[in-house]
Amino acid sequence: MQRIALLQMTSGIDPAANAEAIVSAIFAAGMGGATMLFTPEMSALLDSNRKRGAAHIVPEDQNPVLEAVRTAAAKAGLWTAIGSMAVLRDDGRWANRAFVIDGAGAIAARYDKIHMFDVDLASGESWRESKAYAPGEAPVVVQTPLGKLGLTICYDLRFPALFEYYGRAGVDLIAIPSAFTVPTGQAHWHVMQRARAIEATAYVVAAAQVGKHADGRETYGHSLVIDSWGEVLLDMGGEAAGLAFAELDPARTAAVRAQVPCLANKQAIPTFAA
Repeated sequence: MQRIALLQMTSGIDPAANAEAIVSAIFAAGMGGATMLFTPEMSALLDSNRKRGAAHIVPEDQNPVLEAVRTAAAKAGLWTAIGSMAVLRDDGRWANRAFVIDGAGAIAARYDKIHMFDVDLASGESWRESKAYAPGEAPVVVQTPLGKLGLTICYDLRFPALFEYYGRAGVDLIAIPSAFTVPTGQAHWHVMQRARAIEATAYVVAAAQVGKHADGRETYGHSLVIDSWGEVLLDMGGEAAGLAFAELDPARTAAVRAQVPCLANKQAIPTFAA
């Protein structure tokens, strides 16, 4: 069995406070016997006021939260998947970027969110991620002590081709760090997370933002760990931030893939032409 830790956060507009929460969780996760810690989307800064937040969005090599996490991961000897943080690209645009940090504090992988959250909800919420952020261009698989890890971020959840890619790549688990809105979370969070685990026949680890944030938004929470059969192993609820642990059994995925080899059985579907 492999033990992991998830940090459910209520990230705010103060990067130093967010860094303190992540660093504290790294040491607590290590003390709790975890091999790896997973944090949510926008762990370092959650601020819908882009003018105010811009002062904290810097190139990754100047980001104090990333540096604090790398230092803590090295001290604790703990692999850490930062769900994502906003970073300044060389071209002046922003990226919603996930990082995998190894137990020596080195960056083992980076992934930029591919699908931009551009929606108008019936609740009145309107989001245009693409106005500030540039989309990523490719999936990322990284070898970790847990096996092959596929990286995604939040809204990527709604695009099954990405998860088929990871399934065909033979990943052992997929990270889906998120900051889901409450209306979309209530409607779709659990069913879509379970579907993606089943489709890719891989564990899903979805660390999430929760509660009311300093910028005024509210997020759904319910950080999840789901096995490759679609069984929910951990649900952290939608009330509070905190740290929780789950056990992964690598043999479980091998057994599921032997029973229902859906990726091997898939037939080509013609491309739709309008």
